[in-house]
Amino acid sequence: MKEIMAIVRMKKTGVTKRALVETGVAGFTALKVLGRGKLVEDTAVIEPCKEKLLAMAIDDINEVEEAEQEVTSFLDDSRFFPRRLFTILAHDEDVPRIVEAITKVNITERKVGDGIILVLPVDDAVRVRTGESGDAAIW
Repeated sequence: MKEIMAIVRMKKTGVTKRALVETGVAGFTALKVLGRGKLVEDTAVIEPCKEKLLAMAIDDINEVEEAEQEVTSFLDDSRFFPRRLFTILAHDEDVPRIVEAITKVNITERKVGDGIILVLPVDDAVRVRTGESGDAAIW
């Protein structure tokens, strides 16, 4: 028995949920989380993101300097990013197809900030309603 923890972009919540349901996952939990991944130092990746964010941030209310400070703090290592954390319990043999389904719907063309999937061993599980334990409790 394994626990799969998948941290994905907030915009990918819906497609991740659908992918899990289509894969046959019996149940899962999703939480809003804040986190920070590996700092991206490649300017070819950062500059287009910075330009796009600046264009969205500058308006009648925000001044250019204020917007640039906000965007810079978002792209360097001084702020957390909002993400969604999915947790799924699965039989060992189901893990590869679940991981593949999550990966398939979350990969982007930017190849940065797409998330992470962790697979952990689980000693036991107990379904509160029925008292079932072990593998019977998770599907």
